[in-house]
Amino acid sequence: MEKANVAGITPQMELLEEGKTYAWCACGKSANQPWCNGAHADSEFSPKVFTPEESKTVAICMCKQSKNPPYCDGSHASL
Repeated sequence: MEKANVAGITPQMELLEEGKTYAWCACGKSANQPWCNGAHADSEFSPKVFTPEESKTVAICMCKQSKNPPYCDGSHASL
């Protein structure tokens, strides 16, 4: 299994809007981190597409190792 590229070693705080659809980059190759730009096309990765149920600021995973994508779960601490 291919391993995702680490795009950052700390989470990125993002204000997510209720009802808006987001596509989180799971491969780590997007130039638009933390969001997908299609750079995964040559890999086995697919973006995590989600729609928040409420507007709020959240910590988005940048290391691509989270067990709760797209949200940071602290996995970057073990890199």
